[in-house]
Amino acid sequence: MQADKPFQKLTLSLALGIVVAASSLQAATAKDIVWARYGDIDSLDPHRATSTLSLQVWSQIYDTLLATDASGAPVPNLAKSWDVSPDGLQYTFKLAEGVKCHDGSALDATDVKYTVDRAFDGANPSVTKASWGPISKAEVVDPLTVKFTLASPFVAMIPFLADSFSSILCDSNAGKDGFGSTVAIGSGPWKLESWTKGDKIVLNKNADYVNHGKLAKNPGAPYMDRLVISVVPEPQTRLAGLKTGAIHIAEPPLDDVQALKDSGELKVISAENTGQNVFWEFSVHRPPFNDERVRTAVAHATDVQTALTLIYGDLSMPEQCPISRGVFGNDQEFCASHRAQYDPEKAKALLKEAGGWGPDKPLEVNMLVWTGGKRDRLGEVFQAQLAEVGIKANIEIMDIGTMNARVRQENEKKDGIGSMDMMTWSWYDPDILYALWHSPGAYRGYTSPELDAMLEKTRVLTNPEERKAEVQKVMAYLLDKSIHVPLYTPGWEWVFAFRPEVEGFQVAPFVYPIFNDVKF
Repeated sequence: MQADKPFQKLTLSLALGIVVAASSLQAATAKDIVWARYGDIDSLDPHRATSTLSLQVWSQIYDTLLATDASGAPVPNLAKSWDVSPDGLQYTFKLAEGVKCHDGSALDATDVKYTVDRAFDGANPSVTKASWGPISKAEVVDPLTVKFTLASPFVAMIPFLADSFSSILCDSNAGKDGFGSTVAIGSGPWKLESWTKGDKIVLNKNADYVNHGKLAKNPGAPYMDRLVISVVPEPQTRLAGLKTGAIHIAEPPLDDVQALKDSGELKVISAENTGQNVFWEFSVHRPPFNDERVRTAVAHATDVQTALTLIYGDLSMPEQCPISRGVFGNDQEFCASHRAQYDPEKAKALLKEAGGWGPDKPLEVNMLVWTGGKRDRLGEVFQAQLAEVGIKANIEIMDIGTMNARVRQENEKKDGIGSMDMMTWSWYDPDILYALWHSPGAYRGYTSPELDAMLEKTRVLTNPEERKAEVQKVMAYLLDKSIHVPLYTPGWEWVFAFRPEVEGFQVAPFVYPIFNDVKF
């Protein structure tokens, strides 16, 4: 970072970038909020995508039955209350009165039923169908009461209903051509005007909006007229737009964050409680990572704090648990007592014991890393640390979609060079551990009947303390065997810079920007 040169002159390429950015924002007015991001959404349909970029937009257009408080815990929202039957198989939700969809129709129990039925559609279900839980039926009891019947208890459903994957879709979307691309009727604070793919999304304020539970002081419609979400991939172009005023809120270049903080020209905040967890995982069905000693050696060889300080400064923090801070069950002290800590001498001893490997006879493996966010540089630091104990890690950089497919391929191979990867997942509940590690596993990696049984208990225990204890058993199992080796929580990935005239901007847990309170 060049803190002593915070504001260098724009190069010709940056100047051209400003022109490009400005052209996509030419319709912006004094009552617009212009938010620039590095990429575009996948879909306006919450049942067809999983990216954080998409989630953040859905949260502006749609609303959810529940919301999250500042700690990430679920609270009432569209559903002002709910009851659960003693056997945990029926959930009855009482809806707030007077909620309107963007087309003027009333949002009621029929809209909730439509959303659930669509998520479980046999021909084309939601890509996150499993996270809804085993819902067998959604019933309209009366216009403001809806009941879910479950095939088996599923305590993770409640936090899921506060996430934008569970956005309530107004049933007036049914049968409309272009739903998900040109049509998106919700009841959230902003309503769709247009989406020009690869360029920008324009949202108008919903004048009828009433805030029933989201993290905003403003109880009604947003103060500003429009929210313009522009795609500006180049970090320096986003920074230039922030400085000129063409952009109000954006992710700044990471190398410039400290200089921006020091100068005070822009405000800078880092999202907290992102739910994101970066970790080592391994191809465990063949040597060398079928040997717990080799996996543990990698954990002992990795000095996470030093690596983070070198690459991200204070924008990230080491993570001890397989679930992130702010997620139910996270306990740094408990996890640290089970996770293999940095100790290169222990790493060397384990490698020698497992196969006679060491600095003079290195063990060669592949390290898969996905692009962006200076992960390539972070991988190089970890590569050097592994080399010190006798592991030669060949770094392979690829996009996240390619890496996900490659990890599964590596887990299905019976021979070949060992493979490890720096994986990233984000979720709001420890049920993410079920998705990752319950048979057959998200990537066909490590599974066992013993682990399956523990994971199944985490889904059905309704007593919070009992569930927490079972979640911790799962984490201890994963950590003791070095199956899931936590590295860090990437606060750097969600740093927001905004102009000094912008007031009221905040980021809710799990990286949901809130614009309801924003005014200039």
